[in-house]
Amino acid sequence: MRSDKFGHYTELRHDLLLETIQKLERRIRERFPEAGLARLCRDFCEFSKEAQSLALRLRPPIWPVRIAVYISSALLLGLVFWALAQVATHFKLKADNVPELLQATESAINEVIFLGLALFFLVGLETRLKRQSALKALHHLRSIAHVVDMHQLTKDPALLLNPMKQTSASPARTLNRQQLSRYLDYCSELLALIAKIAALFAQNTDDSVVLGAVNDLEQLTQGLSGKIWQKIMILDLAEDDTPGQIQ
Repeated sequence: MRSDKFGHYTELRHDLLLETIQKLERRIRERFPEAGLARLCRDFCEFSKEAQSLALRLRPPIWPVRIAVYISSALLLGLVFWALAQVATHFKLKADNVPELLQATESAINEVIFLGLALFFLVGLETRLKRQSALKALHHLRSIAHVVDMHQLTKDPALLLNPMKQTSASPARTLNRQQLSRYLDYCSELLALIAKIAALFAQNTDDSVVLGAVNDLEQLTQGLSGKIWQKIMILDLAEDDTPGQIQ
């Protein structure tokens, strides 16, 4: 975390986040070299580099878009003032041209509404462009979180502590109790890091839609991590090392 005003611990640092993800990938690979979780973490690490770069780009203005919006808005407002000036210069109120005045007023109201909508669209263009990019990245992070959940889905400590007869459709079970605990712990760490990458978008934008999506993703990862920690607690509360293997 970093902040020039409040010190080094008030803002997430993308470089340290990336370093943590890379370290986690190495830890998983060294302990479970054949596990799909290691490959998933490596892919997540590569995507994190892109997501961090995108989150940093959300903070400064997109100057080409902003300049284009300023110019377009100025032209629209100039057109309105020019039209008002023409009406004030050439139109004279008389009894016989009241219907013409009413018709012109109705047309002017319609044009003002149209111009107001156009200005609203232009003013929010930069925000919508940033929002679209951020939501796309957050959607990908959500998908990664669900994939992590799939990797731990069959890692059931109950089957390790109380082995059952295997069927032809049963998944291969090759992890002992200690390995299973470490595997689940890695899954929980990976979910936490997914939430932290999402938090980079929250600290670089004040868009309520993006902030809502980040909060939803954090709640998702917390819920998935809670299920994992229930399994870890079952293993920790077991009285003795039960023989068995699971994967």
